[in-house]
Amino acid sequence: MRSTTTDPPSGIGMKGRIVDNVTFGRDSGVREVSSQSYPAMTPFAAIFARAVARKGGEAALDRILATTAPRPPAEIASTPDDRILAEMTRRIFYAGFSSKVIDDKWPAFETGFNRFDPNACAFMSEEHFDRLLQDRGIVRNAAKIKSVQINAQFLLDLKTEHGSAARFFANWDDTDYVGLLDVLKKRASHLGGDAAGRFLRGIGKPAFVTSPDMVAALIREGVIDRAPTGKRDLAIIQAAFNRWSSESGRDLTAISRILAMSVDSSETAPSSRSGRPPA
Repeated sequence: MRSTTTDPPSGIGMKGRIVDNVTFGRDSGVREVSSQSYPAMTPFAAIFARAVARKGGEAALDRILATTAPRPPAEIASTPDDRILAEMTRRIFYAGFSSKVIDDKWPAFETGFNRFDPNACAFMSEEHFDRLLQDRGIVRNAAKIKSVQINAQFLLDLKTEHGSAARFFANWDDTDYVGLLDVLKKRASHLGGDAAGRFLRGIGKPAFVTSPDMVAALIREGVIDRAPTGKRDLAIIQAAFNRWSSESGRDLTAISRILAMSVDSSETAPSSRSGRPPA
């Protein structure tokens, strides 16, 4: 059943509607979204009920959600920056490779990158870089190896600006999650798209991931009419998530996964259904 409310959150652009004046991100100013008119949104309780029915009950769904539960901000802020860099690197190398292959090789990654000490990685010598390119213990992808050095410098910059990189991520407001994605895309390396969201989940930060199932759910609910392709689309999605979070008390990760698990197989393209990590 659809909600009868006619006052949707700022920024929700439904099918056939026009959304204007979208800007967001702390680096470029406060995000604002205005629009002409909107149909009603589906209450999140109805979406949750669909997911419960598909997963065999509320207890079963809760067990699934618990596997990606976010950490409290204080715990994220206490994470050593070398572990932040390690998680960035793991997610970057997962892209395009089997996660099992990367996990099996991970001890060699830890050794090769000096346990991801940001100072050591940021000031990596050319000789060290060349040794890594010859190291059969890791995946020898030059661009991704270089990304470790760039991201280490990014974390050192965050430490100078915020006391620690972990504190920066912990303190970022979840209602402007898309602004954080923009920071990662602009200032980090190889952390655009899903890799950024999965990195943030990996350190315990609430995050939505635009997986095929989650996108299918948003299309079904009329939030978007196609897969997101830029800042405007992400701002629209953010506004929907903010509304559903306020309504349900759930975090971005839980909402993202519940949306994905509410989708029937017929709603997602067959080529997108196999071998996917959690949405």
